[in-house]
Amino acid sequence: MDKALCREVDYELFFPDGGGNSSKARQVCNRCEVTTQCLDFALGFPNMIGIWGGTTERQRRSMPKTIKEK
Repeated sequence: MDKALCREVDYELFFPDGGGNSSKARQVCNRCEVTTQCLDFALGFPNMIGIWGGTTERQRRSMPKTIKEK
């Protein structure tokens, strides 16, 4: 978490109101070096809300419980 770019921006960006625009949060995730670890963390907690690892809650529902690092 120390290396996460989301620490440098307003956290509310990652928790858009129901169906709100998540594109700015996802842009931050696309530049982040720990996106895979962030996503893996969120997949371990199925009820995580918001944008994690560049994905929305809906996207994570259809993913396996862990993502292997490349």
